[in-house]
Amino acid sequence: MLNYMSAKEAAEKWNISQRRVSILCSENRILGAMMVGNMWIIPANAEKPIDKRTIRYEKSKYISLKPFVKWVGGKGQLIGELEKHIPNDGDRALPKYAEPFVGGGALLFSLLSKNTFDEIYISDINTELVNTYQVIKNNVDELVAALVEIQDSFLPLNDENRKNYYYASREEYNQLILNKYTAVQKAALFIFLNKTCFNGLYRVNRKGQFNVPMGAYKKPTICDEDNLRNVSEALQNVTIYCGDYSKSKTFIDNATLVYLDPPYRPLTETASFTAYSVDCFDDNEQRRLAKFVDEINELGAKVILSNSDPQNVNKEDDFFQQLYSKYRIKKVEATRMINRNSDKRGKINELLIRNY
Repeated sequence: MLNYMSAKEAAEKWNISQRRVSILCSENRILGAMMVGNMWIIPANAEKPIDKRTIRYEKSKYISLKPFVKWVGGKGQLIGELEKHIPNDGDRALPKYAEPFVGGGALLFSLLSKNTFDEIYISDINTELVNTYQVIKNNVDELVAALVEIQDSFLPLNDENRKNYYYASREEYNQLILNKYTAVQKAALFIFLNKTCFNGLYRVNRKGQFNVPMGAYKKPTICDEDNLRNVSEALQNVTIYCGDYSKSKTFIDNATLVYLDPPYRPLTETASFTAYSVDCFDDNEQRRLAKFVDEINELGAKVILSNSDPQNVNKEDDFFQQLYSKYRIKKVEATRMINRNSDKRGKINELLIRNY
């Protein structure tokens, strides 16, 4: 008599998620598996199928993707360290990925280049940033045309006329009401301002108006058409949401890797000038985020979180050590790119916090 095991028992036996077992059954990749009622049963002697996601990665054409904006606090320099902790190899692979503070998306685009996830959810509270992601996904042809027009108008200008063009564009951007009719125009201005402003900084005043001065770039790449089209293709199966990170909880389960890159806790009283929303992400918000981490940890998600290390300036400041005492905390070296005092730019520590 043939013995059977449940999907849960198979998941434990093969060291993969129960959801992954159900997917394998529905794809007819487990010989003898059958649906009884609303659950799958599997022959007890069934062998674990080879993970096609690993094969897909090995056989797929590698397309290098990069962020379409420069973003202060972007994780480009920490990609290598972050990817050491991505469980995306064979049986350890997770089918879902969530990045609720996506920002410039350095880690997102590195992962999309490798095509390792079945479902991806990204979000941010910056309405204009999210609009730009959505326009790249859904209207890349119109966006490229608008950026080429801006690039052809801006680059031939002398310094004084470039300055006039920049500030006129900034004023237009701030006055433009975002809706479905202006989405492409707003996205094009967003990218132009990002590529030509001071250090790629995104900062708003109390009225929510972008107020960063012009940078000093000789020949900025305003329209990187190849990358925009590659990013557009990669975003087709990505859910893009504008709103608070807590909304991602409806997507997150025990088959999800979650990367959280919130606004960093300022190391000094003047360090928060890089904020890109009118809302203040203060210590109470950091505590609210820690409670959210506890909640998704209870769901079984694998969680990685980045933040500043207050001990760079105060060895006694154990704010994050107390807040995340039950998780793994690792100090990693990063380069401070933005500081009003050039003598204070250089290597500092940041924190990587994990629940696994």
